[in-house]
Amino acid sequence: MSKEAYESAGLAVESSLNGPTHPLVLTGARLIDARGIREDGWILALEGRIEQVGQGRESLESALRAAGLPSLPPSFQPGSDNHDVSANGVEFIDATGFILTPGFIDIHSHGGWVHSFDDGDEAIRTARACHMVHGTTRQVLSLITNPVDTMCTNLRSVRRVMDSRPDVLGAHLEGPFIALSRKGAHDPKCLRDPEPAVLDRLLEAADGCIRQVTLAPERDHGYEAISRLAESGVVPAVGHCDADYDQTRRAFDAGARILTHVFNAMNGIHHRQPGPIPAAVEDRRVTAELINDGFHVQDPCVDLAFRLFPHRIALVTDAMEATGCEDGAYKLGSLDVTVKGGHARLTSNGAIAGSTLTLDVAVGRAVQSIGLPAPQAVEAATLTPARALGLDRPNPITGAPLGLLAPSYAADLLLLNPAEWSVKTVVCDGRRIQI
Repeated sequence: MSKEAYESAGLAVESSLNGPTHPLVLTGARLIDARGIREDGWILALEGRIEQVGQGRESLESALRAAGLPSLPPSFQPGSDNHDVSANGVEFIDATGFILTPGFIDIHSHGGWVHSFDDGDEAIRTARACHMVHGTTRQVLSLITNPVDTMCTNLRSVRRVMDSRPDVLGAHLEGPFIALSRKGAHDPKCLRDPEPAVLDRLLEAADGCIRQVTLAPERDHGYEAISRLAESGVVPAVGHCDADYDQTRRAFDAGARILTHVFNAMNGIHHRQPGPIPAAVEDRRVTAELINDGFHVQDPCVDLAFRLFPHRIALVTDAMEATGCEDGAYKLGSLDVTVKGGHARLTSNGAIAGSTLTLDVAVGRAVQSIGLPAPQAVEAATLTPARALGLDRPNPITGAPLGLLAPSYAADLLLLNPAEWSVKTVVCDGRRIQI
């Protein structure tokens, strides 16, 4: 696709999000969420929320009557050629043979379709569409390290976009408060300590849109910043750091609750120098991000991570602007990136520069390559990231809770092909997305 085609798709997704909601029925699916698997399942969604969930046609008919809605129309024959029908203001979707899960939630991603979340409102629209079509119905927009003035401008852009559409959860600052020794693909000229005055500027510019800040706690003012962020309703994350075990424990006690992309950009596990990973394993308050692309973390260590952090792994993409695109030359902030074989590296020194991963691929790999039970893999892309940000319960950001196929939860729904775990249908906030 051309850049213009990507932008056109972004407009189509945005139009779907801004359209009206209609009663929505999906029936005949294999329902999978963090609680398990249900066969021959159905979901009734009203006004952007899940109204009822059940199994079997008879119980669906009862639910429709109780909601004052018409029965299944005769023209709707699940499993036949008459797949989807709109009748009497109700949209019926035949999900026979498909997996139905909650929408995916990515709390760490930088862009896609040749657009970065750092580059303003229109770029956000296009990059969000890239991930929406791959099942990420809600997303935190990760902003790369830049001069503080630039980061303030980018935060104001995220705030504007949040006010206009439901799928953007807010911003994640990955820097500038990270360690030079673990900078990865961040611009070293822009790294700095989290002095109170700088933190004040960022929080003021964000106007409440910052969900998460990744920082190195060992930097000057690090623990003070963690406490301040936590008190402000932001989730501090330990990452891109040179912290040892004791420093990491102190960070968690100060309020940090996320370990940014476990195994990457941090000290590893050594029997005499435990590092941050054992500290996070011990603290059940902490969620561990994991990039499951087979490149950032090899499969045996992906399997190990799920064993070390049961129900606490949040699959993330760390995706950059080349996501969904061909190999070639791209940008990450101001730095040049070369993508070859789908792997992004800085052109200057070969350092890994984010990924080209999408969450449908990450979840599919967890099931098909790692061998995880499907509910556990789905949980890592739905309920766990929602819980990490306090969005698994009613909240002022999304209203309805996220992460489960249950009554009162947001109607964020995916139909997935069971053979490939690829996306067939996306519903966000009760609206079917045209993809």
